[in-house]
Amino acid sequence: MHRRTFIRGLLAASLLGSLWALPAKAERLASIKQAGIIKIAIPADFPPFGSTGPDMKPQGYDIDTAELIGRELKVKVELVPVSSANRIAYLTTGKADLLISSLGKNPEREKVISFSVAYAPFFNGVFGPKDMTLDKPEGLAGKTVGVTRGSIEDLELSKVIPASANLKRFEDNNATIAAYLAGQVQVVATGNVVAATINAQSKRPRRLEQKFLIKNSPCYVGVNKDDPQLLEQVNQIINKAKKDGELNRISLKWLKTPLASALL
Repeated sequence: MHRRTFIRGLLAASLLGSLWALPAKAERLASIKQAGIIKIAIPADFPPFGSTGPDMKPQGYDIDTAELIGRELKVKVELVPVSSANRIAYLTTGKADLLISSLGKNPEREKVISFSVAYAPFFNGVFGPKDMTLDKPEGLAGKTVGVTRGSIEDLELSKVIPASANLKRFEDNNATIAAYLAGQVQVVATGNVVAATINAQSKRPRRLEQKFLIKNSPCYVGVNKDDPQLLEQVNQIINKAKKDGELNRISLKWLKTPLASALL
């Protein structure tokens, strides 16, 4: 009798241990809906995807996308500003439930997090002054190049940049562009929409002209790997928004162009 009781105790303890071993994130979607709030990491320094508006509130393509997901899930959205360097860490450490921050996809990142279907067009390139002849990575030899640390253009350009080039990394996009406008770097590696926004805002002579393409890199929503139910919900919301035109309206508002047909 004592032996049976002992065995039942072991089985109960084993089952309890297994339950405790289950990752807390596995029920994140249910927790989000129960709490009525979702924390979404968004860019604070990357217009038109994310920046601070005249009313001191976040605005941009990614903010509208975050609000769209919140509405579809019927929960309140808590926006969490992040930088290129810390955005994935905010997701993996639980400071955010989703990452909507002009995020590109690559094999290294796919080892750490999961990605939704694409929700926004984006490509990276090297930009510089109009009078500079430059059409391939080899032309960067001997030049000073500015890039935002941890960005997709940083990761991709690092693979092909000549050893004699001076690659200067900055902590955010504002610092990268400011370095170019101040003449601290000769060219910058950044996104097409960033260059267009800077040219629209800047009255300085150092306008940005595209020199060559680094990578076509659409934007994806980042989701923790052990959140498959949340990922499925996000994909459903994005696909619905593509079909009903909501994402196209967001693209026209912030990128001044219809949503790319490749994303539909």
